[in-house]
Amino acid sequence: MAFCGCLLGASEQASAADNDGFVSLFDGKTLAGWKANENTASWSVKDGAIICHGPRSHLFYVGADDSKPEQFKNFHLKAEVMTKPVANSGLFIHTAFQPEGWPAQGYEVQVNNSQQDPVRTGSLYNVVKNFTPPAKDNEWFTLEVLVKGKAVGVVVDGRVLFEFVEPEGVTGTRKLSEGMFALQAHDPGSEVHYRSIKVKRLP
Repeated sequence: MAFCGCLLGASEQASAADNDGFVSLFDGKTLAGWKANENTASWSVKDGAIICHGPRSHLFYVGADDSKPEQFKNFHLKAEVMTKPVANSGLFIHTAFQPEGWPAQGYEVQVNNSQQDPVRTGSLYNVVKNFTPPAKDNEWFTLEVLVKGKAVGVVVDGRVLFEFVEPEGVTGTRKLSEGMFALQAHDPGSEVHYRSIKVKRLP
């Protein structure tokens, strides 16, 4: 695991620019631009938020044409998130659509403030483990993910949790490359809300 400060300036500049350059991925009313795989009933929209609540499912951002899903490489992603007690979810980056199962490609940014899995919100699952919840259940918090080259930074409510630089020689599909975003409905006992999902492409 390696850390550097190359992404932190991008986060600060984006805040100062009042979201300049960010594009919304969610219209606040429908799941237009998103595609669920198995158990589509695990997803709904209410009060301006995407709600994941039900059996395992993943909701992939495809954009305007799901036959040619939008791909993201370097980016700054922001979302407002609220977890219910004992909820588990996640935000996948650099992933690819698959009809069922846990996404095999890319990394998962964990969303979990109180579920039995001790790996908490902001962790890069199975890579960077955070065991202290940075936010509370039943309260909205802001989750930011920045990716540039081999660096991934995670920020919660303006606080930098970590910056991870992927080492050379990583094999397999769980690595930085390019791909889609996906939200996770983990299990029937989990309920998580997502709103104001925005992204800014970085050079």
